[in-house]
Amino acid sequence: MDDATKGECRCGQLKISVRGRPMVTMACHCTGCRKLTASAFSLSALYRVDAFAIDAGETVIGGLHGRHRHFFCSRCLSWVFTRPEGMDELVDVRSTMLDGVSTAPPFIETETAEKLPWIDLPVAHSFERFPERTDFPGLLAEFAAQNA
Repeated sequence: MDDATKGECRCGQLKISVRGRPMVTMACHCTGCRKLTASAFSLSALYRVDAFAIDAGETVIGGLHGRHRHFFCSRCLSWVFTRPEGMDELVDVRSTMLDGVSTAPPFIETETAEKLPWIDLPVAHSFERFPERTDFPGLLAEFAAQNA
């Protein structure tokens, strides 16, 4: 992956890379993401699975072991990426694991019904819950046009 953006977990054993630009960047305010990150929200960047690689290290599944598969470094247990249920062609990478994260602010925020009242993010779109699948083609097209 010559045009790849590299990233790694907290301890550096799990190394990842993504190729190209993300399909969309997001912030999630749900209670689950807040607990997994021990923060006010989680940040992620959505990529096609063929643009994502694990370059070194091993993963374990953590968080809820159900609908969405959350992958963590097997050593330090940093949450590195998610494979959303029913969307095996996509991988949702925690943006903060990637080098150059400051260049990828969130475009949408989800689960604002659960967000902390003092959080105000400068995003293009806010959703009380997770957007419907039918919303994504338009969101992805708008994100791509703004980030061309």
